[in-house]
Amino acid sequence: MAFDGFMVCAVRKELSDRLTGGRIAKIIQPETDALLLTIKNQGETFRLAISASPSLPLIYLTDENKPAPAAAPNFCMLLRKHIGGGKILSVTQPGLERILSIEIEHRNELGDLVTRFLRIELMGKYSNIIFTDPDNVIIDAIRRVPFHVSSVREVLPGRTWFIPDTQNKCDPVSVDEETLRAAVFSKPAPLAKAIYTSLTGFSPQTAEEVCFRASIDGGAAAESLSDAERIHLIHMLRLFLDDAAEGHFSPGIYYRGSVPEAYAPFELRHRRDDICVPCDSVSRLLVTFYSEKEKQTRIRQKSTDLRHIVNTLLERASKKLSLQQKQMQDTGKRDTFRVYGELLNTYGYSAEEGARSLEALNYYTGETITIPLDPQLSAVENAKHYFARYTKLKRTAADLESRLVQTKEEVAHLESIRTSLDLAETETDLQQIRDELESCGYVRKKHAGGRQKKKAAAAPVLHYRTKTGFDIYVGKNNYQNEMVSFQIASGNDWWFHAKNMPGSHVIVKSSGRELPDSVFEDAGRLAAWYSKGRQAPKVEIDYTERKNLRKPGGAKPGFVVYYTNYSLMAAPDLSGLELITD
Repeated sequence: MAFDGFMVCAVRKELSDRLTGGRIAKIIQPETDALLLTIKNQGETFRLAISASPSLPLIYLTDENKPAPAAAPNFCMLLRKHIGGGKILSVTQPGLERILSIEIEHRNELGDLVTRFLRIELMGKYSNIIFTDPDNVIIDAIRRVPFHVSSVREVLPGRTWFIPDTQNKCDPVSVDEETLRAAVFSKPAPLAKAIYTSLTGFSPQTAEEVCFRASIDGGAAAESLSDAERIHLIHMLRLFLDDAAEGHFSPGIYYRGSVPEAYAPFELRHRRDDICVPCDSVSRLLVTFYSEKEKQTRIRQKSTDLRHIVNTLLERASKKLSLQQKQMQDTGKRDTFRVYGELLNTYGYSAEEGARSLEALNYYTGETITIPLDPQLSAVENAKHYFARYTKLKRTAADLESRLVQTKEEVAHLESIRTSLDLAETETDLQQIRDELESCGYVRKKHAGGRQKKKAAAAPVLHYRTKTGFDIYVGKNNYQNEMVSFQIASGNDWWFHAKNMPGSHVIVKSSGRELPDSVFEDAGRLAAWYSKGRQAPKVEIDYTERKNLRKPGGAKPGFVVYYTNYSLMAAPDLSGLELITD
């Protein structure tokens, strides 16, 4: 994702189309570094949100109204005085800079028409909203920058506003081709990096897209390109710049699974493995992307305590499993002790008093073995000692066998819960996971007012549809896996799951039809994506008809067994699958 010069250009076009000629009806400053302007234009009301936040500078049209603070800040009062009721004449962008200038016409105290400019600088930690006159004299700014903060450019009333130096980058809009070629191909750097570090407005994402469309590896050295490749790349750069100048944009959000990964005002062909959801406006794109990102972040933060609990339990169970496995290895000597005892009963008469060992023929193998002896004990007493050790290890092995099964099941269950936390998308998903931890006794149940808390309502499972019209259902946690496999699915539906690793149950509704090969591949890709192996290039998937599944009595949620299945290899990929949100 990148709020680069091209994204600012797309925002500029949208604001210019909708706001030019409109009048500013209301100005509020809901936060110390943000403004919300209400603009009426041709019978419509628009709200323009402007944020100069160092962590997330943005400008977009929104339907959301925010309450004004009880006491308006000084900068807000200044804007109300100078541009309240003013008419927006234009929205411009200098080159491909991350700067927008809104030109506003307003009558002063004498009734004369005057022009003012609102300069919105969307440049990371240097972001600002600066109010100037037509001669670029700063009237004020939402964030003043004195000399001791920046000796390069002061932002104070009375100072001259100018575009800050952008790390010696050249403006691709205004320079000639020779300068453009010199800027890009003279740097000893990978091509994509040479583009975004040499040209204003280009982000790493846009530079990579230019290289991809030019069929050139973005990691290739810029200096090593042939003449033909250089000509082709410059031509592609010009096409990007022409599209931006002419306002040819097709904004979209790129999802990996249900997670928004990137956005752009144009098609990102190098992200062909992601799902692109087009947006009807750039503002809608920004609102949707950052609200979903915020939701993902919020879910991640809310799951922190559960992750800590599960990781602690899993670490403890893994240590216990390792210890039990070592103990089981130690019990492997028990048969040796039994043989020692039996051979001492047979050949012990030949042992000399005080001997430390006895060589005897092992009649089980036909080999001669050396039996260690305690010189203070007789042969019969040594035999009894070995039989006692054998009996103890035999009892230990029998006990460990059952405990090992329980511990392995516990580790597998906790790993499945940890994977469920990675797949959780809503607070209801998290509550279901907490309910599962409580029901299994891993955490103490919460009580409110002396009454036991109710379990979370069933969260909807994921519903996908293939291009051929088959419905696929995916569980995001163990409770949803139970629902998918034993409530949604019927006997002749097909069940998919990543082999030997935690993951979602995936059901394809056959509806009595025979599944084409493409549907098996689609379901396999879903099962791979919603599993612990999401980052692997390929994942082995088991699949079988639902009627072959069995849930053992007393098994943990989501645990099933099957003895008849097929297997396929699938890449974790959701392209070509439609997510149904009803």
